[in-house]
Amino acid sequence: MADKYVLKVTAGPTYADQTQIPVNTESPTSISSSFATTSLTLRIRNYRGLPAGSPSTSPYFSTAPHTSDLYSLQFSFTPKEDVNGNDMVFGNDFDHPIRDKLPPGFQQAFNIVKWFIDPGLYGDVYADEPYLYGPMLSSINTLRIGGKDDRVREAEEEKRANAGVHLVEEGAEEGEGEESRHDSKVPATAAARKKHFLTEAHLKDFTFEKGREYACDFFNPYLDFNDFALRLPGYGLIPGITLPIISYWDGQPLRYVLKNRKTDEPLWVVVFTLQPKEALEAEGRKKDETASSETKPAIHTGAADDDLD
Repeated sequence: MADKYVLKVTAGPTYADQTQIPVNTESPTSISSSFATTSLTLRIRNYRGLPAGSPSTSPYFSTAPHTSDLYSLQFSFTPKEDVNGNDMVFGNDFDHPIRDKLPPGFQQAFNIVKWFIDPGLYGDVYADEPYLYGPMLSSINTLRIGGKDDRVREAEEEKRANAGVHLVEEGAEEGEGEESRHDSKVPATAAARKKHFLTEAHLKDFTFEKGREYACDFFNPYLDFNDFALRLPGYGLIPGITLPIISYWDGQPLRYVLKNRKTDEPLWVVVFTLQPKEALEAEGRKKDETASSETKPAIHTGAADDDLD
């Protein structure tokens, strides 16, 4: 069933303001809103979606430690106002109920995700407008704190541009970024940072500062965009689970959102939509036929030529 669809990915500052973005290129997409400026890079292993002719993979997936990952949503953002760490959340939401479409074993799968992958996850998948979010500080795989000084940030951007495949590593940029991470009492490693921010008091003590850049990467080996399936690992006596999402899909897009939950305003939204391959092929044939008819030379009949005499 998965081979009947292709994936289209759009991104923008709001749910409604969306533009198709490239996949598996190292040229980031720029997103600007009244709340933040963002640069976003999306990579998907075995990609077979739009735009047509997109690279099927990225050198990112041949680079340690990402050789087992299936996708990467990498972004850097600079808030235009201070946001408390307890209010900055990252996750998925939907416009319409999905409770009647949830597959057998979903609750077990959710428990595995919450226990084994992201203990900070919260939400209500049975609501009229379902959502699953987690505090960004405990949910995101890697977090790198940058500087505020324009000269330092320009140097950082130049370094990334010359890096080929740019990987976000846990830590901070030398100088001001390191000072900010130290002053905010953020642990040095990703695992320790995520555990630290499972405590609400630690979240509330952190501030995403206006004018400071934060670079992040969200990746995992669980969501397969090629087969549209969720592959969860086994643990101990619990066997691994593969959920064929496509079999339960109700037509709604999958959205990844970074937002301020206090104001309920997104900083950016990325939307994954399945497009029927048959409809796209029919549309392509129609465009070809239209282009062909427009370029076909006019044919003059003899009668028409006589009328001109």
